[in-house]
Amino acid sequence: MNFEEAIKELEQIVEKLEQGELTLEQSLDMFQRGVALSNLCAKMLDEAEQKVSILIKNKDGTVVKQAFTGNQEDCMDGF
Repeated sequence: MNFEEAIKELEQIVEKLEQGELTLEQSLDMFQRGVALSNLCAKMLDEAEQKVSILIKNKDGTVVKQAFTGNQEDCMDGF
């Protein structure tokens, strides 16, 4: 299961739980599945965050590894 599939299923679970038409047992089963999916998504995000990095050359030409923050200004620090 990829991240997008897990998020989609999690959204469907939330919708069903919000409707309030499930039995207590069904609700608990759905909640348990939702927690498992949430944990899976968190794990995938953590792994992706660890992998994402960018290489930037300093003004002196040396290459430094910098964690990706999503901020474009970070990419320009060495220029």
